[in-house]
Amino acid sequence: MFDQACCWIDGSIVPAAEAKVSVFDHGFLYGDGVFEGVRFYNRKAFRLPLHLKRLQRSAAALQLAMPYDSGQMAQAVAETIAASPLADGYLRIIVTRGVGVLGINPATCKQPSVVIIADQLQMVSDAQRSQGVRAIIASTRRLTPDRLDSRIKSLNYLNAILARMEANYAGVEEAILLNDRGCVAEGTADNLFIVSDGVLLTPPATEGALAGITRQTVLELAEAGGIPAREAVLTPYDLYNADECFLTGTGAKLIPVREIDGRKMAACPGLRYQQLSQAFAALIEQETSAP
Repeated sequence: MFDQACCWIDGSIVPAAEAKVSVFDHGFLYGDGVFEGVRFYNRKAFRLPLHLKRLQRSAAALQLAMPYDSGQMAQAVAETIAASPLADGYLRIIVTRGVGVLGINPATCKQPSVVIIADQLQMVSDAQRSQGVRAIIASTRRLTPDRLDSRIKSLNYLNAILARMEANYAGVEEAILLNDRGCVAEGTADNLFIVSDGVLLTPPATEGALAGITRQTVLELAEAGGIPAREAVLTPYDLYNADECFLTGTGAKLIPVREIDGRKMAACPGLRYQQLSQAFAALIEQETSAP
């Protein structure tokens, strides 16, 4: 299972099968920590500075002191990729509150811990990426910013897991979460875009969406390609009547959606998805190819 995985734990490279954290680590006990997912291609991390900046902001929101600065984190990522047998893969960067006593008080945790995992991640099959995935709108709602801001990429993913369980029970590949007002937030591990009357639309982070790196990249590619795009508050009605729908994320990359709650999209994969998917692949090649 872990043949191609390797780990960096608090300064040391460790074989994945031997990687361990303390049972008293509050990341393990309470989900008290933050993380980032980063793709690497040709042994180079894609858009790493943006990911590290978001990691720092998530940590700051939780008053979690980063034990390494950005330069040291970048070096740790480079060491992890160098130790990996993979030329292309996925990194999970985790920062936990560290070891403390039983009980939720974070003051007992004196030293945060950092773990970086390098492995493969495939969220959908090639056939699903080609044909599109089916989704439902979950009954599980995304938490509001006054409870837990969606821009904090924390280790607590139970909200998304419960929604994904609904998708499993429904026999489809993905679930879309709404916020407490019934407006669209995001997928279980990805941002959502629709195309309506030629305009690319995505919910703003204030509606419960993660401020996704791939989401922002797609918006930039749309602007560069002359595709009208903007943030917009969306409801299920907008999804049901969309010309196209697709999901974005570091793990997901770009995934077309062919059906939501039994309603088929007008096009899948649609023209805008194909244009942006090709532009995204070209950008990856441009930013990670050897000089």
